[in-house]
Amino acid sequence: MDAAQALADLTEISSQIEAAALFGENGHVTASTFSDDERAQEFVRSARELLDAAAGLRSSAAPNQVEVATAEGSVFVVRDDGRLIAATTTPEPTVGLVFYDLKSCLRAAAPEDPPKPQRRVRQKADGA
Repeated sequence: MDAAQALADLTEISSQIEAAALFGENGHVTASTFSDDERAQEFVRSARELLDAAAGLRSSAAPNQVEVATAEGSVFVVRDDGRLIAATTTPEPTVGLVFYDLKSCLRAAAPEDPPKPQRRVRQKADGA
């Protein structure tokens, strides 16, 4: 499934998600629900800053997921295998469900692995 379709499915199944963007570690936006590319890029920059700030709070590896809650709603950022998704939600979202939906969207938008070649089976010749 392509990234745009994965985001469309996400916003259809999750009524708590208001806006979202899929992007790479380099900040390149793959798909977003924003009508303006500049706004999508700004949102992705802010999401990266949230991850960087969270990483600065711990000396271990960079975080894979972050939620920041405000009275107006939450911002979620999830990282998986070099791909990221960020989303805004309504106030007081069901946090576990939103993280689950975002991770599912990332998996759905992942490029498919090329099919593995089929192993050939040698057939015996008649009379052998």
